[in-house]
Amino acid sequence: MPDLIIDGRPVRVPKGTPVIAAAESLGIVIPRFCWHPALGAAGACRMCAVMFLDGPVKGLEMSCMVPAADGMVVETFHPEAVTFRRRVVELLMANHPHDCPVCDEGGHCLLQDETISGGHALRRFPGRKRTYLDQDLGPFIQHEMNRCIHCYRCARFYQEYCGYLDFGPMQNANRVYFGRFASGPLESPFSGNLADICPTGTLTDKPGRYKSRRWDCQRAPSVCPHCSLGCATVALSRYREVVRVEARENPAVNGHFICDRGRYSFGYAASAERPRQARADGVPTSMSTALALAGTRLGGVVEAFGPEAVAVVGSARSSLETQTALTALARAGGWRGPAFFADRTEQQAVAAALAALAGGRARSLAEIGQADAVLCLGVSPLHDAPMLALSLRQAARAGAVVAVADPRPATLPLPFTHLPLAPDKLPGAAALLTGAEAADAAAIQRALPLSPELWPALERLAPAFAAAGNPVLVFAPALAAQAPADARFGLFPVLCGPNAAGAALVADADAPACDDLARAIEAGEVKGLVLAEADAAALSPRLAAALPGLETLVVLDHLPTPSFAAAKVFLPTQTLFESGGTLCNNEARLQYAAPVAPPGEPVSRDGRGGHPPRDYARKLPGTDPLPAAALCAVLALEMGLDMPALSFAAFTGVGPEDVAPEGTRATRLPAAPTAPAPPSAPPGQGLVVVRDDALFATDAYGRYAPLARAQAPAASVVRLHPDDAAGLGLADGEALTVTVGDRRIEATLAVSAAVARGAAVVPRLPGWAGLPAAIGPETLRRRQP
Repeated sequence: MPDLIIDGRPVRVPKGTPVIAAAESLGIVIPRFCWHPALGAAGACRMCAVMFLDGPVKGLEMSCMVPAADGMVVETFHPEAVTFRRRVVELLMANHPHDCPVCDEGGHCLLQDETISGGHALRRFPGRKRTYLDQDLGPFIQHEMNRCIHCYRCARFYQEYCGYLDFGPMQNANRVYFGRFASGPLESPFSGNLADICPTGTLTDKPGRYKSRRWDCQRAPSVCPHCSLGCATVALSRYREVVRVEARENPAVNGHFICDRGRYSFGYAASAERPRQARADGVPTSMSTALALAGTRLGGVVEAFGPEAVAVVGSARSSLETQTALTALARAGGWRGPAFFADRTEQQAVAAALAALAGGRARSLAEIGQADAVLCLGVSPLHDAPMLALSLRQAARAGAVVAVADPRPATLPLPFTHLPLAPDKLPGAAALLTGAEAADAAAIQRALPLSPELWPALERLAPAFAAAGNPVLVFAPALAAQAPADARFGLFPVLCGPNAAGAALVADADAPACDDLARAIEAGEVKGLVLAEADAAALSPRLAAALPGLETLVVLDHLPTPSFAAAKVFLPTQTLFESGGTLCNNEARLQYAAPVAPPGEPVSRDGRGGHPPRDYARKLPGTDPLPAAALCAVLALEMGLDMPALSFAAFTGVGPEDVAPEGTRATRLPAAPTAPAPPSAPPGQGLVVVRDDALFATDAYGRYAPLARAQAPAASVVRLHPDDAAGLGLADGEALTVTVGDRRIEATLAVSAAVARGAAVVPRLPGWAGLPAAIGPETLRRRQP
């Protein structure tokens, strides 16, 4: 580790650390534009010049391009370096428009900061400024090319770091243009990060435009609730409305960036459709009245049928605080539940996935980026967990072998091998690729009755995984049993919701699942149900169908789900942005999301476009919602129940006070249950149904976020292998009618060899939840004109 002196202060840093980063470890921020910790050095802006007085390098050099070395003596405020930087700023400002008051980046602009700190104030160049035409880059990024200083950050992030090529530099010299060949939406699912890394107002956040400056917002650290990875974010609120979500650095999880799903799916919190007022039998009422009525009706069920006639259902999108409160409420009342999963199979699968992480085998997103071989088993990275694709990209850039064994078509911005295998063939592939020794062609053919075109890929991959020193298995919970005994392999499960791990830790081993409760309702054993932050239609179609058989349905939620419409008593809850809460991600890492603002109707809607009413004695609209955990406690009081003071530390081994800013892994993991077998269709029963996420609007929150819904595919698509489509007499592009129970859904057929034989890939949407495990020609039909 080299020792050097910067501005008279000694520092020791790891070998390879650039001087600009070494100075930052001392709190010395050398001016920069092109340097970014995640992107490395480019030396393009020439702004980080410092003077090297002694050591192996001497003279004026760019601090981002020079690695720290023993004996270096660096002075950042040497007169020659200061003059050089002032001249660079003056040259950049010669073409930059003086429109800071109307620029969205104003007040949060690195160019402003460096111009002021560099002492530049007067423009000496008398010539005309260079100008460009702007492009429409889609719904997320606003393009203002006249403000560009040619630092190349955007191109390096978009092309090198993310692997997409539709945006980048064109022309040369003083006319370099950063954009697309023609206007159009950016293709990268990480494009929103351009607004964060651009040091000027060239690329800004389009949805947040004209709403607020960043520095005029309430800000709080948060956690993304749109998949199980738990990326760190910052939520920004203005006038009782979340107006922006940005990436927050967490070196162990998402690094510096987040995906566009996590950035732009926050609109559910301020949606006009959001239910903010309590209801009794569909009629708006006060929260106190609704709570009293809920207590009375549930108490009536208990008195008439006993405590076992009341059940509790939660979900994987609630915080640990809510899941713990539901457990305490159920225990206090002697009620059934809480149920957090659709069926026992899913519940056991998630518990088995967490149990496999014991012994230090869990890997983070950052560690996946450092792996030398990664097998994704039953996971489609870009749609199931988008930031996983970005970590795989970094691993591939460093030379890692990446393979995706999944029935669905897979696209990734990196070189990888796709093995389109039906669910029942995935265990065999895992055994071949994660075995201690490379399998030969004969072993592959014996273990997997596959089409010959897949044999070469498996023959090529097996030796690479056998020789890997730091391999990782990324797997779906249903394939937890395939976690190799070989300790070389790190493990990374991708779960079914933002707090699915928390639900599995909180749930008792013998806790009922939603399908169990549905059967109890059908049998008349359960008469009252508390449904907390759970959409029965998406969670369990059987439970949703059984709801009319209840005498009392009490729903706690902040989303306008079908369960909200069916509620006998509805109690509005606060969102994660309002109440805060702790989520446990897929690697059992607990992270706390702080509240950013109290609940309330956005001022833009309260004032109908103008100033809200100036009646200062009135109650602010939309402020009734309470944290779900608090509602559980009040409901227990209404019913005279002695609700125990239960902390999630009892289930995770980590208390609220122990959760570090970067997260803390749970120390208590489930005992390994018997992992369920992957689904397969009995002979002659048809095609196995495989559900597929889209980038937007298939997660629980995104379905209710207007901007995310606008990016969702316009039509539902069913995907089949060419052989399966031919067997059904269907052709690519045909219009289909899909029978789901007593309903008909219109869809389009896409035929692709990237789909596994014997699988039917359908959207993961509530309307499709009622499909059986296997379907045939009676379900998929050509649409009649």
